[in-house]
Formats: sequence, C-alpha cells, structure tokens
Amino acid sequence: MYNSLHQLREKILHSTCKIGVVGLGYVGLPFAVEKAKVGFSVIGVDRNSKRVAWVNQAHNYIKDVKDYELKRVVESGYFKAEESFGRLSEMDVIVICVPTPLTEDLTPDISYIEEVTQEIAKRLRPGQLISLESTTYPGTTDEVICPILERCSGLKRGKDFFLAYSPERIDPGNQRYTTKNINKVVSASDVHSLEVATLFYQQTIETITTISSSKVAELSKIFENTFRAVNIALVNELAMLCDRLDINVWEVIDTANTKPFGIMPFYPGPGVGGHCIPIDPHYLKWKAKDVNFNARFINFASEINRQMPSFVKNKAFSILDRLGIAPSVSRCFILGVTYKKDLPDLRESPAISIIKLLLEEKVVVSYYDPYIPKLEVGEHSFKSTSLTAENLSFMNLVIITTDHSQVDYEAVVTHAPYVLDTRGITRHLNCAGEKVTML
Repeated sequence: MYNSLHQLREKILHSTCKIGVVGLGYVGLPFAVEKAKVGFSVIGVDRNSKRVAWVNQAHNYIKDVKDYELKRVVESGYFKAEESFGRLSEMDVIVICVPTPLTEDLTPDISYIEEVTQEIAKRLRPGQLISLESTTYPGTTDEVICPILERCSGLKRGKDFFLAYSPERIDPGNQRYTTKNINKVVSASDVHSLEVATLFYQQTIETITTISSSKVAELSKIFENTFRAVNIALVNELAMLCDRLDINVWEVIDTANTKPFGIMPFYPGPGVGGHCIPIDPHYLKWKAKDVNFNARFINFASEINRQMPSFVKNKAFSILDRLGIAPSVSRCFILGVTYKKDLPDLRESPAISIIKLLLEEKVVVSYYDPYIPKLEVGEHSFKSTSLTAENLSFMNLVIITTDHSQVDYEAVVTHAPYVLDTRGITRHLNCAGEKVTML
C-alpha cells in the first residue's frame, strides 16, 4: 500500500500522472481541458464518435470551454479522445463524468456508472485513483462502485487502489464561476483515498473542501439542487396564486427582494430544465423511499414544477380566448427553446413540453432560438424562424419561454399582436402595456 500511495502522490505532484476522463460532456470536457492546461497527459473516453472526432480536431462543442484552450491542449498532445476503454489500464487517475438520468417511472438510472465501472474493473491495477463526479444517490460510491471494482479485480480499496467521490458543480454558461474557481468537495471513505484524491484536485482547483464520507458528499450534491428545485416550486406556486388573485407576481418578488436579509432571489418560469434540477430531487426521493421515508416536501415541489408547462398552455389559451381565436386555428410563436438562456442545451427543456401540449391541440407552432437552428418534437420537424417584424405580426401569440440576451424584446413587443412572457424579461419595458401578459 505504501508504495502505491507514494508513487501516485509523486506522479501527481510532478504532473507526470496520466489522467483518463470518461464522459466528455458538460462536466468531463471542461475538467479534461483544465487538467491538460497545466501539463497533465489526459485521455478522454466517450462512446459518442462525434465528440471524439471533434475533440481530436480541436472543435469545441461546450460553451464553457474556450476555443483557443482546447486547440492548444490538443495540438500540444496533452489531450486526446478515444472511443475505447482499452487504455484505462495505463491511467493513474480515472475520473467518471457520465450521465445519471431517470427511467420512465422517475427512478434513478445509474447504468452508465455501472457499465463504466465494469470496464475500469477489467483493467484496474494497483496504484490507481478512481473518482466519480456524476450526481447520484448516497451510497453509490461505497455500495455500487467499490464492490464491482474489488470483486472483479481482487484488489482492495485504500490499500491497492483508491476511490473517491467529488461531485461536479458546473453551472453552464456562468462566466464568473468555472471548473477552476468553484469550491470543490472531495470525499472518500478511507483516509488514503481521501489524501490522494485531495492532492489530485488541489493541482488545478483553487479551494478544496474535504469530507470523510462519500455518502455525505453524495447527499450534499443532491441537496444543493433539491434546494433550488423546492424554492423554484415555491415561486411557481406563488405565480399560480397571483394569477388567481390578479396580482403581478414579478412585482411581488421584486418587492420582497428589497429586504436585505431573510430572502433569496428565486423566480418563476415555464418549468425547470437541465440535467440537475428536474432530476436530482427524484434521486433523493428514491433513496428516501428505499429507507422507508416519505419525502413529502420534495414530492410536492416536483409536482408543482412539472405542472408549469400545462399552466403556461392554459394561460396561452385564455389569452387566445380573449382575442376571440380558437387554439385549433391559432398560430403561436415560441421564443427560445433551450432550458437556459444563452446556451445550446435542450436537456429537459420546458419549452419542448409546451410545444408538445400546443401541438396536441392542433396549434400551428413556430419557434426562434439563436442556438437551435433545427428542432425535432415527436414526429414534427421545425426550423428556427427569423425574428422579423413580418413574422412576428403574422402570429396570434408570442410565448417567451427562454430569455436569450441577444433578443430585442422591445421589437418583439412592438411587432407581435400579443405576448405571453414566462420569464419576466419584458416587465421593465415601457412599450409592454396591454399587449403583454406575464406569468
């Protein structure tokens, strides 16, 4: 054990250790580039052949990665990508950054983690550090990954190899907080794994918080996003209540946020999207049920957030009714289809759910999004429609579902017959007047 630990520590300190990053998406690619920038040799592994080809051509597909940084580390030879797991045995550190989605019945799907762990186990050798970054339920590292690695290899954690959990904290599109300067949680359930994992992450990340239990770190990660989901559900419910009371919810929230303590700014919207907020609470609910605990508060918050696309559809139909237009002969324009502004990311986007609901009622749907030129929704294919005065005036209703920064909302309000604003982006425009209804 001493030799394995000592040798890995020396390799990390002298930047001579080889790093394998499995999964080159929103978490894995920025992490791999950050490590390669300081001189580590990094191999990225991804089953997506397009991603592998793009990386090796220095073609950037993640906004949070700078084009010139990817080009520099690829051309210098510090970073390359492969589809095969074959070279994992050569790696000193292997970081797992694969998706953890939900099944159709909203239960955790950790099949990607299990498959990758099986591949690592076939090639596991003494002196390697394995670190999981994927969001998952408490117990995954110790109760799923560790047994697979030990059983298949015959090696022992903390003695022959080292195992850590260090949850990703990526906020796509955030220019202030990046992989390098977001506080990094590092955990392990044995002291030697924690020591070497902490040393590894310290080489490129400014602030490290060490936790001596993987379960604590796993639960804290899920709680971070469940905290957001619950508070978003609260303001979404407030929005539905304000609709009944005929009160402007945005004015209510803006007023409440003038208090300098005791409140945090959360805002309503057409639903929740991305990989984290719509999914992570279900991981916590599932684990709670596994130990015979009913997470009522989290269940209720998830229900409210899932109702929002239907709430938006009903509000749109109410507007059309006031205008004397039946939904089945109406033309609705969806402004923004990504789940978050200024990002080319459709994961769990509430705009897609709204489009599906409109199509079910025979509404003629068009959309504009500067980041998504083409869109498939069920059997329907769309192309992004230009935001011209002619196109806007031809619509019966424009629904703002994503508040992209580059859009001229004053022009939208001016030329559209009517606007339903689910993001509150037009609330400070003088031209809004009676032509705009907000969520």
